[in-house]
Amino acid sequence: MPAVVFLVAIALVAALFMSFTVGANSNSAPVAPAVGANALSVLRAALLVGVVAGLGAILQGGSISETIGKDLITGVSITPLAAATALLTAATLITVGNSYGYPIPSAFTVTGAMIGAGIALGGGFATHEYLVILGFWFAIPVVEAVLAYGLARGLRSDSIPETLGVPLLAGTVGYALANIQLTVIPTETEGQGSIAAFAAHSSHLLSIDLVGSYTVGMVLVSAAVGLAAFGVTRLLLERDESAGIDQFLIALGLVVVFTSGGTQVGLATGPLEAIFESELHLASIYLLALGGVGILAGAWIRAPRLIQAVSNEYASLGPRRSIAALVPAFLVAQAAIVFGIPISFNKVMIASIVGSGLAAGGSGDGVSARKAGYTVGSWVASMVGAGVVSFGLYSALHAIPGLA
Repeated sequence: MPAVVFLVAIALVAALFMSFTVGANSNSAPVAPAVGANALSVLRAALLVGVVAGLGAILQGGSISETIGKDLITGVSITPLAAATALLTAATLITVGNSYGYPIPSAFTVTGAMIGAGIALGGGFATHEYLVILGFWFAIPVVEAVLAYGLARGLRSDSIPETLGVPLLAGTVGYALANIQLTVIPTETEGQGSIAAFAAHSSHLLSIDLVGSYTVGMVLVSAAVGLAAFGVTRLLLERDESAGIDQFLIALGLVVVFTSGGTQVGLATGPLEAIFESELHLASIYLLALGGVGILAGAWIRAPRLIQAVSNEYASLGPRRSIAALVPAFLVAQAAIVFGIPISFNKVMIASIVGSGLAAGGSGDGVSARKAGYTVGSWVASMVGAGVVSFGLYSALHAIPGLA
């Protein structure tokens, strides 16, 4: 029993450290455009990032956390030793890589570490799950670049008035927000619910199914939220176009920060999913709260420096291209949450920025076959390397009497 308590404690500390790292490195970019446009101060941005990303972690992190903790390996349940091994492997590799100037993608490293520890534990490969995750990863840069490119071209077009183009995007984001999955929304079945589903079912609106369980009532609720977002944004732009765009940029950035927290916390909390159920007998919301606290602390301590650095890069994009980059990032990241797919949020933002940059007639921020190859190579290396190290570390620790 003492060994189990020790391993659980180590895993909890490692998870807290991982969430701190995520909070420091993965949530700053969405508010950088507002800071670069002088619409938000660095310190206020860092404060908001910590709070909003922490809330996103608690309210949206459940699906990805469950994928990391339960779906990457078949036939076994992750033990405290396996969880501690995976988290220590991922946290160490990420820390060492960052200290030497080689950023290690968190999503790929944690995924590889969990697979390695799970295989060493005696589990099997969840091949179908890997194919889904890999397919989503490779689709991200294509889908995001196309969406960001099209939106940036539309916002730059003289044929679409500013007071129409930006509010339309706000309406789209509002419609999507009504459908995002939240842990605090009750559902008839197990899982996270949405505002649209809850409102439609509670008020007994039209329950005619359109696609799957998506009903006419949910469409009406979502459309109402979208229209409200459209109307408010249009009023702001008509009052003062420049100030209205800056205000929308702040709101959109915080929405994306919220989403980032939801996508990244599972990388820290996922390995502990089985432990919280079997050893601690606690609901997953407490685990997500632990991750949310780590993300908040990481953002408050380290985000100001990163926001300042990244905002200088976004200043050259301008508010319209920044909006065109943020909207696809939000939509794709929310899709990842729906399907429970772990993603690297920094890679999501980079893909959007590339597409937005191409719309201005640039080179896509240095996009080339060599750079793309290097990026894919870093994915493979981080996953395989973390898997091998985690497998070896678990095997070594398992051989120690009292730790098995």
